[in-house]
Parts: sequence; C-alpha cells; structure tokens
Amino acid sequence: MSDKPPFSFYHLLRHKSLLNLIFLFLIQSSNILVSIISMPVLIRAVGVEEFGRINLAFSVILLVNVLVGFGYSLSAPKSVALNQGNLSALSAKVSEILWSKLFLAFISLIILGLLGFVFGFFEDFFLILWWSTVLLFSEATASVWFFQGKERLQWVSVINVFAKLTYLLLIIWCVQNANDSYLANFFLGLTALAGNIGLLIFIHNGMKIRLIRPKFYTIIRSIKANFLLFLSSLASHIAINGGLIILSFFASAAVLGPYSIAERITMVLRMAPVLISQAVYPRASILYYEERKKFFSFLAKVEMATLAVGILIILGVQLTAPFIIQLIAGETLGNAVLFLKILSFIPLASGLNLGNMLMILVTEQKKVLFHSTWVFSVYMLVASFFLTEFYGGVGLAIALISTELIIFIVTTLLLKRKEPSNVSQFYRAVFSSHSYS
Repeated sequence: MSDKPPFSFYHLLRHKSLLNLIFLFLIQSSNILVSIISMPVLIRAVGVEEFGRINLAFSVILLVNVLVGFGYSLSAPKSVALNQGNLSALSAKVSEILWSKLFLAFISLIILGLLGFVFGFFEDFFLILWWSTVLLFSEATASVWFFQGKERLQWVSVINVFAKLTYLLLIIWCVQNANDSYLANFFLGLTALAGNIGLLIFIHNGMKIRLIRPKFYTIIRSIKANFLLFLSSLASHIAINGGLIILSFFASAAVLGPYSIAERITMVLRMAPVLISQAVYPRASILYYEERKKFFSFLAKVEMATLAVGILIILGVQLTAPFIIQLIAGETLGNAVLFLKILSFIPLASGLNLGNMLMILVTEQKKVLFHSTWVFSVYMLVASFFLTEFYGGVGLAIALISTELIIFIVTTLLLKRKEPSNVSQFYRAVFSSHSYS
C-alpha cells in the first residue's frame, strides 16, 4: 500500500508555487490582453510606420531598463524568500534594492538625455523616446520581486489589472493620430508607476516593512554585488530583445512595422517559460537547501511542463497566425504572418534552458551565468547582423531561434563543468518516471 496521501484538489490549490504561477499568469494575461487590444488601437490611430517607431523607442527603453533592474529580478526574490522570517533584515534588504534601482534610474535618465539632446542620437524618434523615460521609474519602483519572494502575488495581480485598464482607456481617449504617438509609452509608464507607488505604500504600511533610505555606500555595495548578474542580464536582453534595433539598421519603416507586430506577439508568447520560472523560483530555492532530492524531481516536472507549453504555442500559432495578424493590424500583412510563424518556435527553444537557469540561480553560479550569456550574446549579434543583412526580417527571426539553442548548449556545458553532480541528477530526473508530487 502506498504511503502517499490521496490527491486533493484543495491542497493542490494551496500549493504556494501553484498559487504563485496562477497570480503571475493573471499578471501576464492582463498584460497580454491589453497588449492585444492596444496594438490595433495604436496602429489604426498612428499607422504601421509610426507604430514601428513607438516599438523601437520601447525597445531602447527596455534595453536601458536592464541597467535600472541591474539583475535584481534574479537575486532579490531569493533574498526575500530566505529573509522573510527576519523583519529587520528584510526591511533593510528591500530598502537597499529599491533605492539602488532609483539611483540607477536617474543615472539612466541622464545618459539618455545626453545622447539625445547633446549628441543627436535617436533623431527619428527622440520625442517618443524622451516621453517614454517614465518607464525607467516604473521599472525602478516595481516590487514584483518582493511579492514573488513572499509568494504572495495576489496584490500585484490586482494592481496590475487596474493599471493596464487605465492605460488602455488613456490611449483610446488621447491617442488620435500620429502626432499623439509620444503618449503611448508615456501612459504605459505613468500608469505602472502609479500602481507601483501604491504597492510600496502597502508594503510599508500594511506589511510593516520599513522603507528607509540607506547610506550611499550601501547602495554602491549592493550594485557591486549584483554586477555580474547585471552583465548577464544585459547580454541576455541583447540576445533576446535586440533584434528590432538591429533590423532598424537594415530595413525601412515598411518592413520594421510588420516585424514589430510579429515580435511584440512573440515576446508575449515567450513570457510562458519566464512566467513558469518566476513562479517556481522561490519554492525551488527552499527545496534546494532543505530537501535536495525533491528539488531535482520538482525541477524535472517544471521542465517537462514548460516544453509541453512551448509545443502547444507552436501548434496554435501555425494554425492561427493569419487571423492573429488580421485581428491586431486590421489588415492582412503577409510579412507579419511569415515572421510570426517563424518566431513561434522561440518559446519552445527558450524553455529548453529553464532547468539550467533555475540551477544557476539557486546555486548562485553567477560566473556561469555571466560567461554563458556573453557567449550567446556575441553569437546573436554576429548571426543577426549577417542574416539580417542578407535575408531581412526572416534572417533575423532565424538568428533569434538559433540563439536560444546556443543558449541551451553553452549553459549546459558550462554548468556541467561547475556542478556536474547537480546537472546529472537533474537530467536523470527529467528522463526518469519518478517525480516529486
């Protein structure tokens, strides 16, 4: 007779990792829904070419936001999860992270201002870009990492829904033609910033986490400690999100617009493996230090579920790509359909590396992450420049898919050298019929 307790749907729903996944899903699904609705609204108001400029400005801000985030999305949830029993230590850590990110946001604003106003960069879309800088401060004040570490994401999901709905209403009311295009990213950042400030007030007053200003040397020390994670995040971001910027060097706005639509949809779909990894990260960290055997079987189940989701995404997109583009763009764009069908393989390819990434994070193998991300980032830049120059958007899409495969191969090899036992146990669990439940 088995000693395992009978399956209980009620207990399943109370599982913290599952609840984390559900609330992260609610956060991202609201993002997806608003993105799906806002894209055709913006395209019809400002045109495909101007939408390409909006998306290009957004891509630049996302790149600069890597500096603002500085790898804290990788380190902070674990710090919160491991310190949540000590209110004083947790308050100090949360304050340190928050003020460090605000400091980096101001530095980023100054850098963009100098590049645009003094050196004349971003001339074709600088007005849109400058109004988009509010997104730097919405990134700095974001507290998803805190609630993720606490495995209490319900408040974030509620605030996120209200912020996104407000953003949607604002662009419907205020963005009427191409002259209003600068407001699109501004409203996105403004509504997110308002929601983030509300959550910080709740953390301070409702959860009794004292948000105090740390000494400047504490901020510098925190930034130094996260430097390798920042470099890894930067390389990873370039490899994953730098394609549109590269395409802008070779393609006209007429090509950039359709590719922007397909890329925006793909980035939404690519959230699937990211969403799963964020949901299980705190639980995986605790299991690794407290119940090592269960950690590997838990990780194997997560990996297989992620790959299954990736396959479903491919099948769904291949069948519905023309309908999706028609729904979003309001017209049949053959190039956009082709780009989307090719890019639909990215979520599956990126899901291959999920187990490796979680092992790196819980074992704090920062150097492995640093080396692997910079290797595949260099590969992405070289492959993207060559393939985009000769094959345009199709070449770029192929380069991005191959980059995800290189990520998996390089990370596995480097992790195998540093943590051979962990890698062996993980892949043994993946191919084993025994799993933790």
